Amino acid sequence: MNDNSVAVIGAGSWGIALASLLNKNGNDVTIYARNPEKAGKLYAEREDKDKLPGVFLDGKIKVTSDLKEAISDKRFIVITVPSVQIRSICKDMRPFLNQEADDDNKQIIVNCAKGIEQESLMLMSDVILDELPGSEVTVLSGPSHAEEVGKNLPTTIVVGAFSKQVAKKVQKLFMSENFRVYISPDMLGIEIGAALKNIIALAAGMADGFGFGDNAKAALITRGIAEMSRLGVAMGGDFETFAGLSGMGDLVVTCASMHSRNRRAGILIGQGKTAEEATKEVKMVVEGINSAKAALEIAKKYEVEMPIVEQVNKILFENKPVGEAVRDLMLRDSKPENELQEW
Repeated sequence: MNDNSVAVIGAGSWGIALASLLNKNGNDVTIYARNPEKAGKLYAEREDKDKLPGVFLDGKIKVTSDLKEAISDKRFIVITVPSVQIRSICKDMRPFLNQEADDDNKQIIVNCAKGIEQESLMLMSDVILDELPGSEVTVLSGPSHAEEVGKNLPTTIVVGAFSKQVAKKVQKLFMSENFRVYISPDMLGIEIGAALKNIIALAAGMADGFGFGDNAKAALITRGIAEMSRLGVAMGGDFETFAGLSGMGDLVVTCASMHSRNRRAGILIGQGKTAEEATKEVKMVVEGINSAKAALEIAKKYEVEMPIVEQVNKILFENKPVGEAVRDLMLRDSKPENELQEW
């Protein structure tokens, strides 16, 4: 097995951007697209004009709709499909993975999906392990829009893994002069930050769309990170993770940038569109909508107060007006900013 061989599962904007990066790093890269027609078009044109215009795939990058061909004998398998597709793609991958290898020769799975499975309330790494028990799973997250990674603009992310040795392998795989990679043992904290920031970005977008201004958005970002860290710590994550790249870093970029599909969808909802209408207009999966109900269920399970997430759910699924939701947030009982500080 070639240590520089990589399968990128998913041919959306993130898959194309990472495939291009990994190819520039000198790796042997194969992209898998489930749809044969899409695979053929991407192979022929070397560009997705709809999802990532202007980012061209090098001729050395292989494109296939044959999953066995894509992942067989690949050292790294980078999963870039939306969170709602993680379980099904792992089921499809199961027959072709080399599960019998020893720890030093296992195929390493790098999960890039950000979300929570609605039915099980599992994080993505847990879904992968549920379908592929014993596999070597890692997570990659941080402030990293595909549009900018594809154009080689400076980006910094974090990789979480169960072992430092494996984390360093993934770090080496992705590291370049334009893509700086840190490592962390806190996979749970990284994944919680990755999933929850999309919900807060929806809220920030709604505030923008409604016309509330910069003060309101700054408040949503700041109080949003407080909610994210409260839940993450209650679940067993490290507080420091939420002050890092997969917490505050990813939250800021997702709330502030028009590259963010969650913010764009939130703006449309703030302007009066339904979640379904906003998703259709954005033309991409809006992970914050998919994760919102699950996040609220987990918060209730751990008895963690998450008022922003609660109001986002009411807007998305109970047709609560954005203005009324913000008013209810503003009129909550007065309290200290930080309960741990003493006079």
